Amino acid sequence: MHEAYLSRLPADLRADPLPRRESTWWRWRDVDVHVERAGDPGAPVRLLLLHGAGGHAAALWPYAAIAAARGMHVVTPDLPGYGRTRVPGGAAVRYPAWVALVSDLLRAERARHTGRLVIVGASMGGLLGYDAATRTGAADAVLATCLLDPRDPVARRHIARPAWLGAVAAPALRLLAGPFTGLRVPLRWSTNMRAISNDPELTRLVLRDRLGGGGRVPLGFLRSFLDSAPGVEPERASGPRLVLAHPAEDRWTPTEVSLRFFDRLALPKELVLLEGAGHYPVEAPGAHRLAELIVALGDA
Repeated sequence: MHEAYLSRLPADLRADPLPRRESTWWRWRDVDVHVERAGDPGAPVRLLLLHGAGGHAAALWPYAAIAAARGMHVVTPDLPGYGRTRVPGGAAVRYPAWVALVSDLLRAERARHTGRLVIVGASMGGLLGYDAATRTGAADAVLATCLLDPRDPVARRHIARPAWLGAVAAPALRLLAGPFTGLRVPLRWSTNMRAISNDPELTRLVLRDRLGGGGRVPLGFLRSFLDSAPGVEPERASGPRLVLAHPAEDRWTPTEVSLRFFDRLALPKELVLLEGAGHYPVEAPGAHRLAELIVALGDA
């Protein structure tokens, strides 16, 4: 699966030789979290790489490999409900657990790493990375490909499939509380997963991937995400520098959606558009620019 995702990157971005990759396990509460690590554990820069809806460590391997090959130690968790992470009673997965898990993982990485520690968050992982960084103060920088505030009605319209569902999803899901909360539905039923990339082969790969975009998600998770709010509102954020590296041709969450949150940020920030790239940015020259930005985060 790693190789299938890697094959969608431009050939000149695929690390050769590929860095060593290791599967590890981290016990968090009652969850066995699968964490992939790549690159030298003694590297001066450590990168926490976060996926969003439909992602997992293997899906992010193309960019983990780039960062590891450029001298970083990359830490990529499978968040509960995705990848190989094992959750007792998986129907109980909720978005606040993602926030708490990533915050604790960030603190743990800071405790054992004295050098530079940065976060790269893809898609939904962008706001997740911002939230963990501002809650903990443990990161030196954050790069997000998207800043999707689920409270924003404009953002909700873009998340949902069909678009009108975004306006009614939260109240509808509240009405379904109780026995239906644990009902697991295909991710593609509720979100616009067909817009996850502008590369038809990559989109098909994601939709077939049972560990990612082809999987199921509890209705309670969707409701908890739509009801969530960051621990630090953007106007009060004083955390690390944030780079919004947004795909310029994103058909799922256009740049304007992310700017509604980005423009409110009080912390140091920078906007970079990834030219020619879709939501999952694998197209040139945007993919090359994203690789440059990730490497630059470690040098800053």
